[in-house]
Amino acid sequence: MTGAVGTSSGTGGAKGKGRATTGGGLRVERVWTTEGVHPYDEVSWERRDVVMTNWRDGSINFEQRGVEFPDFWSINAANIVTTKYFRGAVGTPEREWSLRQLIDRVVLTYRRAGEEHGYFAAPADAEVFEHELTWMLLHQVFSFNSPVWFNVGTASPQQVSACFILSVDDSMDSILDWYKEEGLIFKGGSGSGVNLSRIRSSRELLSSGGTASGPVSFMRGADASAGTIKSGGATRRAAKMVILDVDHPDVVEFIQTKAREEDKIRALRDAGFDMDLGGADIVSVQYQNANNSVRVSGEFMRAVEDGASFALRARLDGAVVDTVDARDLFRQLAQAAWECADPGIQYDDVINDWHTCPETGRITASNPCSEYMHLDNSSCNLASLNLMKFLRADGGFEVAKFVRSVELVITAMDISICFADFPTQKIGETTRAYRQLGIGYANLGALLMASGLPYDSEDGRSVAAGITSVMTGTAYRRSAELAAAVGAYDGYARNASAHQRVMRQHADASERVPARGANATALFKEATRQWQQGIRLGEKHGWRNSQASVLAPTGTIGLMMDCDTTGVEPDLALVKFKKLVGGGSMQIVNQTVPRALRSLGYPEEQVEAIVEHIAEHGHVVGAPGLKTEHYPVFDCAMGERSIAPMGHVRMMSAVQPFISGAISKTVNMPESATVEDIEKTYFEGWKLGLKALAIYRDNCKVGQPLSASKRATDKAVETKVEKVVEYRPVRKRLPKKRPSETVSFSVAGAKGYLTASSYPDDGLGEVFLKMSKQGSTLAGVMDAFSIAVSIGLQYGVPLETYVSKFTNMRFEPAGMTDDSDIRMATSV
Repeated sequence: MTGAVGTSSGTGGAKGKGRATTGGGLRVERVWTTEGVHPYDEVSWERRDVVMTNWRDGSINFEQRGVEFPDFWSINAANIVTTKYFRGAVGTPEREWSLRQLIDRVVLTYRRAGEEHGYFAAPADAEVFEHELTWMLLHQVFSFNSPVWFNVGTASPQQVSACFILSVDDSMDSILDWYKEEGLIFKGGSGSGVNLSRIRSSRELLSSGGTASGPVSFMRGADASAGTIKSGGATRRAAKMVILDVDHPDVVEFIQTKAREEDKIRALRDAGFDMDLGGADIVSVQYQNANNSVRVSGEFMRAVEDGASFALRARLDGAVVDTVDARDLFRQLAQAAWECADPGIQYDDVINDWHTCPETGRITASNPCSEYMHLDNSSCNLASLNLMKFLRADGGFEVAKFVRSVELVITAMDISICFADFPTQKIGETTRAYRQLGIGYANLGALLMASGLPYDSEDGRSVAAGITSVMTGTAYRRSAELAAAVGAYDGYARNASAHQRVMRQHADASERVPARGANATALFKEATRQWQQGIRLGEKHGWRNSQASVLAPTGTIGLMMDCDTTGVEPDLALVKFKKLVGGGSMQIVNQTVPRALRSLGYPEEQVEAIVEHIAEHGHVVGAPGLKTEHYPVFDCAMGERSIAPMGHVRMMSAVQPFISGAISKTVNMPESATVEDIEKTYFEGWKLGLKALAIYRDNCKVGQPLSASKRATDKAVETKVEKVVEYRPVRKRLPKKRPSETVSFSVAGAKGYLTASSYPDDGLGEVFLKMSKQGSTLAGVMDAFSIAVSIGLQYGVPLETYVSKFTNMRFEPAGMTDDSDIRMATSV
């Protein structure tokens, strides 16, 4: 690797030598690579075996031996790439076996397309582009979205987009087209969203004189289709979003749809059916394959604020069908979300106020994760940068290198539209005419923690906003340079005024954010340069892309880049498990933790003591020598010190003004959260200028994998004390014949059986743990432990007491389990 001068057309603190000229292509300069040295020759390669086993029976369900990766790639990253992205049938000569083959397949396709469409000023620029892109992918600096890895350079259609938005009109032909188009998108492993608000409500008449079915009824067919295609062996499960406007007469039915289905799930679960996540019987309930969102207007939110009434309007003529209390409707929305996490909420006025192409049409819908919001019948190609790759050892952020990386990636993303295939003609036409892109990032939570900044803090939000503003400002500046070189997007001329207005809104928002700290100051200084130059170039040449950035969830590609955190999320927990060569695992404290402690000024011996405490307890509370004012730096999404819901919302609010689209993020709430808490969260999201918001209350769904809460709560009974009686426990023995259940388990290769026996009138009375190796010390200890617990249960010790005392104990064997819900165990 070499530090270098950058790529073309920079200004200020990130200057480059070249400039795009109209029709002349781009000059590309080296940032990460060294002239005369191929990126592959700079790293050490090693051969590995990737063997994936079935957790149920230990059988091998994937095996490819001798795959080749750089020695600094983790086992997790290599496994993801081998199983998800390598093409060709395993065991055939056509099967890819090296990361080099995968990167070459994609990068060389991009280079050829760039040369064919005039993106480069000279062949030498195309070679530098190829080497820079290769280096960044090889070193996990960024990744394209998954469809690029699935399809580019293969014999399959060159599908490059993960996000799609469809449209449905009020006709049977359009509704049937919707089913077909969604199926084609799901077949390719992508997801789509649609707004059903054009469909007449069940309270309106048909031309024949009958009553319309309403959009909710048509959702059933689409849901069944998605569920069927999901199980049909596509690369990944179908994902869909269904949206309804808040003034639609069927909005109450839509709001309650999934909550009522969750009631059915609970009833069926209690009757003995398998209703867990992925259970055999879950297919018997409806609407489980989509995220639902209500699209609210500013008029509605102001009515909620003022306690006013709100009109529900007919679809054809806009006549008032009903008038409802806005607060009551808002309460029903929050109540349903409290019960089952759906529906989410999308803020229509905010979305369309930042729309670059209003003359073409309003934004009515989003993709399933709500980060892509643009025209109907369109798609978006995503890529994400790994922010930790730009954090220097001294804690500074590599602003100039970040700018150059955004330039290169956004150029590659735009090239992909030149050769991409699309599932329908309409989507292809719209995407080629408006060229929507979605550059984003991952590892924000890790970056903030490593920098010694709490996620929920003004300093943390300032850095996040600065990074996001630089990214989007640079992307649009490069888009203006691309417009000068190869032309503006086709729809620019009719939307020029609006596009320029939105660019100025982004720039103005960047100027209003107070920069807190050295990194934020440098970032906002560079952001100002990028926005100013981009606007100046754009007003002259237009822009190549109608949209430039989103914040996507970065699930699979985040693992590919070895990211500690995904998208804009904070860290999940401080202690995780790392896979080892050979199939084992070990518990490790996040590598960002010691880096954070050093950045906060702790000496090495204290760092080691604090890390040891975290490894033992899973949190920082009570860690030796750690100042309490530094606790918030280590707050995570879950655990002893979890970030409050509004901490998530405030972070979203900090970065939203610098994103073309929106943010894919769920605000996690504790089980104790109330309907009022959800109302407040949704209302504050509107006040803070978000485009969309979704919440998840812990334990609100039957299908949630993990739960540590008691299901039922006994009602308090008021009693009058007559006298004090000394209580002496009496042992309640189990009958000779009693109901019991035996479960096999495996923890880090140690196999065993757990038998739990109950009283006939219910209630656990006996537990036995048998380890497979009889006569071992562990087996003896488990026998003694079982006897002690069983006697305690028979004397009336609550099971919850044992659970609370033994939870979080750590001893061997510990590690990976064969249980689908509890994948890691810190002890037997």
